[in-house]
This record gives sequence, structure tokens and C-alpha cells, in this order.
Amino acid sequence: MPLSHPIRFGANYVPSAGWFHGWLDLSPDSVRRDFDDLAGLGLDHVRVFPIWPWIQPNRALIRRRGIDDLLQVIDIAAESGLSVAVDLLQGHLSSFDFLPSWVLTWHRRSVFTDPEVRDGIAAYADAVARAVAGHPGVFAVTLGNEVNNLYPANPTTPEASARWAAELIDVVRAAAPNLLSLHSLYDATWYDPGHPFHPADNVDLGDLTTVHSWVFNGVSALDGPLGPATVTHADYLVELAAATSADPARPVWLQEVGAPRPDVPEADAPRFVRGTLDAVTANPALWGVTWWCSHDVDRALADFPEREYDLGLFTVDHRAKPAALELASAIREHREGRRPAAGRPALLCDVDLRTEPERRAEVAPGSAFHAEWVRLRQAGPLAIVTKGRADDAAHLAARGIEAVLTPA
Repeated sequence: MPLSHPIRFGANYVPSAGWFHGWLDLSPDSVRRDFDDLAGLGLDHVRVFPIWPWIQPNRALIRRRGIDDLLQVIDIAAESGLSVAVDLLQGHLSSFDFLPSWVLTWHRRSVFTDPEVRDGIAAYADAVARAVAGHPGVFAVTLGNEVNNLYPANPTTPEASARWAAELIDVVRAAAPNLLSLHSLYDATWYDPGHPFHPADNVDLGDLTTVHSWVFNGVSALDGPLGPATVTHADYLVELAAATSADPARPVWLQEVGAPRPDVPEADAPRFVRGTLDAVTANPALWGVTWWCSHDVDRALADFPEREYDLGLFTVDHRAKPAALELASAIREHREGRRPAAGRPALLCDVDLRTEPERRAEVAPGSAFHAEWVRLRQAGPLAIVTKGRADDAAHLAARGIEAVLTPA
């Protein structure tokens, strides 16, 4: 049977003119042309990143002009037929941290643990979520872009991190009850045993799980740009998330995935796009895919890591790259007529990331478990199931698992 909804396909929006600094003097015409680029590929949504300190430059000040600019960008997206997911805390973007002065210098205090800062963030989250809640083109609000990148500069503990996110999810839900509310973390939450943001938070907080798949985390070093570990990494993360969730029906949004150089050379990027999407779209837990990113960073801008300049589907002068054309082709094939794998097997995982986050290294890329999953995945779709659920017939049936394999 087809799944109940088509896969969503979108892009993380990086403005072609001025990168995210474009928010400082918003050009509607430039934004409109960027969104027309994306709509031309067949994408249905964009994820946008208003810059936190430019909307809340003081803990007690929310700039209405900043919110109005965000609403204008949402209006322009609707003109192009694109719905919008709004991220709140930027936070961290393309290796740069954007933090307001009221948490820096001699005001320095952790965004995760300081009570006054948390109250200020809650006020910001409420204002932005309330402003976008009534717009028919908005479907989701995410707390921020990989907020765990703000650690360790902002000290926290697992307990404080979970409490911080849960409180903000409640704020967003109260302000925008008709929108998806989401938590966003980069993959240290899945792979780093000492990281103070735990997998359970990712799969318990918010309305669906988000994962970010970046093969420069060591995966591409295992077998190159087009090897099985590399092109199935997104699928592996979606499976880890599905296996960790207490709800076997909880969807997983592949909220970021891209083809970073030099891990994926430009000549290999189209085949990486195709291999990644062919693998991950077979996963019944997948809700949608949002490519990072829409447009390159202008090389006139200084101090970016080299790989950040060329991650766009389009150049700054709006030329669609070969990867973009391959993405458009894959979207046409995978959006409609989606069918989950019938009776797929699952690989038994001895680690339960919900209760054993200290064992995260045992499922990280290059681990024995990961290597076995990659080997078996080459024969077709392969789930992951934890030891506590291997005999749970209802759980297995809900995830379309017909057999449980023991690692060699």
C-alpha cells in the first residue's frame, strides 16, 4: 500500500545576495528570484532562518521590523508556491554563531541554563511563533538550527538541555497550536557519548523527529563519495531515529542533507544526490527531505570554511548545478506513488540510545554495528530494532519489519 502522504521535498534557504546578512536590508526582488529558482526544481517548501539578535537585540526588545521582514519573505514564498518552515534561534549558521550582545562579553551567560536568558528566549519564541501562526503558508516552527552547536561555548547538562527544549516547545505550541513544533540537533546527539543533548530528546520533543546528515562527519572517509556507507548515511540516521522513538509511527524529517566538498567532488555530486535519495526515500519513517542549501555563498564574503561556499543547488548568479537537476529528476520519481518496502528485515542493535546514551560511539560511523548495517543494507532496505523491542510484535508490525537479523 502507498504511504498516506507524499514525501515533502524542499531546500534550506540561503539568500543568493549577501548570504544571511541579506536580512539586514531585505530585497524582495532578490528573494523572489531565489524562490522562483527553487520552485522550478519542483520543491514544495523552504526552511528560513531569521537572525535572532537582529530581531531581539536586547532581552526586553523585539524589533517589529524584523518580524515584518520575515512575514514578507513568507509572502514571497507563497507567491512561488512554496510553504515555509521557520527556525527561531540563529544561533549557528555555516560555522558562524549569531548570539545577541546580552549573552556575550561581561553579560556572558549560558543560553541553556541562565534563567533570565531563558525567559528572554521564551519571549522571542512566543513573538515570532505568534506572528507566523496565522499565515497559511507556514507549516512548522523549529527551535533553532542545530542549537547543540552552541555548546560548549554555552555550558549545559543533559537535564538542562532537555528542560530548555521542552519549555520552548511548550511556548511555540501555545503561540502556534496549528503548526508543527520541532527540535533541531546536529548528529553529535546520535554519535558522541559525552554530548549533553541526548537522542531521547530528539525523538520525544516536538511533533516529529529531525535529523541532519553530513558525510564530513567521518562517513565519507570510510568508502569515498559514492560508497555504500556514504550514500546510505541519511537512511541510517533516519533508522536510528525510528528505532529510538517510543512511538513506532513517529515520522522523521531529513531536515538537512547536502553534498559537501571535498568529501563529495563536484563531478560526483549528481550520483551522490541520486544514491542518497534512492536509499532514504525507501524508508517508511521518512516525512520529507530538505536539501542544504538553496544557493552558494558569494566568494566576495570572507572567512567561511571552504566547503560552505559551494553547497548551493544554485550559484549566486542563479545557475542550476548538475546536482540540482538530478535532485529535480529524483523528486519527480519519488514524490508520488510512494511505497514502503514490503516485509523488510531489521538488524538487531544491542544499544538502546534512549536509555544508554553513553554507548553512542557503538553505533557511530565506522563502528562494528554501522559496518554490519551498511553491508546488509546493500541487499535492500534494512531497519534497525533495539534489543528491548525485538520481540514486540506490535512494534515490528507498525514499522513493517518481518524478520530480525543478529549482527555477525
